[in-house]
Amino acid sequence: MELADKRILLGISGGIAAYKSAELVRRLKDQGADVRVVMTRSAKEFITPLTLQAVSGHPVADSLLDPAAEAGMGHIELAKWADLVLIAPASANLMARMAAGMGDELLTTLCLATPAPVALAPAMNQQMYRNPATQANLATLASRGILLWGPDSGSQACGDVGPGRMLDPLELVQRCALQLQGPQPLAGLHLLLTAGPTREALDPVRFISNHSSGKMGFALARAAAEMGARVTLVSGPVNLPTPTGVTRIDVESAQQMHDAVHAAVADSQIFIGCAAVADYRAAAISPQKIKKTADNEELVLTLVKNPDIIASVGALPNKPFTVGFAAETVDVEQYALGKLQRKRLDMIAANDVSRAGQGFNSDDNALTVFWPGGSQELPLADKLSIARHLLTLVVEHYQCDHRGRP
Repeated sequence: MELADKRILLGISGGIAAYKSAELVRRLKDQGADVRVVMTRSAKEFITPLTLQAVSGHPVADSLLDPAAEAGMGHIELAKWADLVLIAPASANLMARMAAGMGDELLTTLCLATPAPVALAPAMNQQMYRNPATQANLATLASRGILLWGPDSGSQACGDVGPGRMLDPLELVQRCALQLQGPQPLAGLHLLLTAGPTREALDPVRFISNHSSGKMGFALARAAAEMGARVTLVSGPVNLPTPTGVTRIDVESAQQMHDAVHAAVADSQIFIGCAAVADYRAAAISPQKIKKTADNEELVLTLVKNPDIIASVGALPNKPFTVGFAAETVDVEQYALGKLQRKRLDMIAANDVSRAGQGFNSDDNALTVFWPGGSQELPLADKLSIARHLLTLVVEHYQCDHRGRP
């Protein structure tokens, strides 16, 4: 059990996502955690203390000065007890009060009094989340070391669609396990990676591209940030939110991606080329829209090679630990091993994108990871799980390669 003997103080603020809190408590206890619950006044309008007491096995605290607590100082007792304080859901109102340093009820007061790390799982309407005041409060809290887990994006209880959904309870459990596992394996390292497709313009309205959604690269960026890395994500055009704690650089073409990578690679220790970069671009881009005419049955395009980004990183004199991706439809192992050697890679992750349910535009993936002298299968799973498994391999081999080096 990943959270055996860990003490987690779960704070619940007022919001419709509070209905998920009972499941979150149960999931945390399934992993061995001892969970105590603190509720705000408004949280009790959405879920009852009795429900949380039943699933946690402990009385629920909601009073700042509880006469039943030792010396009437329950907030100090709880603050010292916790290994981690997780507030889920964290409403816009609660975060505003925390950013102002208020201790106006039990939950905000123990956040001021605890030496334990504090994590927030924001949950609110998408427009409330986007409001400049909320964003300023989030930035203030992050600058003070508060952990921000989420939010997710999607359909909301109010009918809106956008960012503001609380992360799934299972995802929050995993975040707790990662936070409490001790030193983070990528702490102190700069990880640079590429994701998504590139677009190669033909004229002002047309371009050449591919089916890459960017989901695998964004999952890697998120997992790397969770594991303590400073992450720079160079992304082609995708419709995905930037993972928390990740620096994102948006590009369109392969040349722009190449330039952005080489501007950031010098101080990176690990580079992962996950983007589906176009191999060719138009030799000349028409300044006007290419028109269809009655006597033109064919259109001939002249294409020239794009720079090979991952090969150019692999050729650097002091290259980072370099990981490539090989998305193939036939002879996956043969092409992957050829690319590993030819491009001077330290590791390559190969997948068969011809298989239904994995690869491009899918939420799942399966990889075969190769390195000089070895390989490992990562069977079909969601892309975030695959990303975490792949990064575990990267850490292991990076440490082996750099053991004893200055």
